[in-house]
Amino acid sequence: MAKPPPGRVVNQVRLLRFLASEMTQAELGERIGLTRQTVAAIEAGKYSPSLDAAFRIAQVFGKSLDEVFGWES
Repeated sequence: MAKPPPGRVVNQVRLLRFLASEMTQAELGERIGLTRQTVAAIEAGKYSPSLDAAFRIAQVFGKSLDEVFGWES
């Protein structure tokens, strides 16, 4: 089986928090059921959220999943 090409999940979470009246990581975490530390790790690209968490994040900001998350190769 061929190895997948290198890449990573990228996101706009930090920008969207800023545009949402500078929502804190803790506030977003409370709204989606994750800790502030997990939100920080997602923003930094150190952790990829589960699919349901990604949808919850997108819903908080009224965005589609692909407006919040993408793949960078």
